Amino acid sequence: MAAEEVTFDQVATAASGLQDAGEAVTLDAVRAALDADGVQATAGTVYKHLADWRAAHVPAPAAPAAELPPALLAGLADWARQFAHEAGAADREALARAGDDMQSLIDAGDELEAARAELSGQVAAASAERDEMLAQLADRDETIERLTAELSNAKQVAMDALVGKAKDQLAIEGKDAQLADLRAQIERNVTAAAALSDARLAAEMELVGAATARDSLAAELRDVRAQLDVLRNRR
Repeated sequence: MAAEEVTFDQVATAASGLQDAGEAVTLDAVRAALDADGVQATAGTVYKHLADWRAAHVPAPAAPAAELPPALLAGLADWARQFAHEAGAADREALARAGDDMQSLIDAGDELEAARAELSGQVAAASAERDEMLAQLADRDETIERLTAELSNAKQVAMDALVGKAKDQLAIEGKDAQLADLRAQIERNVTAAAALSDARLAAEMELVGAATARDSLAAELRDVRAQLDVLRNRR
């Protein structure tokens, strides 16, 4: 879940709650309190608001009252050492808290850097995979284009072959029809010639004589048959 922009009031509420509970008001403690309330924020934003809160709510260390102890001479040295220790305690505590906060910021920065490095590696891997897929798609497109051209050529060749075959078939059928017409015409001519020869033979037999007419008719019939044979051979 992405960290949201936490407000100063939210940080102040968490810090005041820790202070009222007598707990140390550190960056990690404030972030934990915010997280318990369902608020997630970056360490830098919390640190900025926490510094503002400390400036307003953490009083400057007050110097202890410079009252002489009853046993002035006997305990002066011990009192001076104790005074110095107490005077620097608040500063040491504030310095320790600041050091803890700084370490928390450093740790958060390290985590962000590690996450950034991991994300960069994922992006690089995704880019390499994308480039590889693009190269494969380009190869496939080239193959598809080549196969499409080959298929188109094959279809054209097949179409030309079918057209040629159809033309040949039509030519053959046309020749068969012409031969059938020619055969029918020859048969009609033969029939007509035979009828004409018969009529002519009868007339000539009556006029000239049966023998002459028969010889002439036989000769004509041989000629017609010879022509029929020639036509049949040509067919």
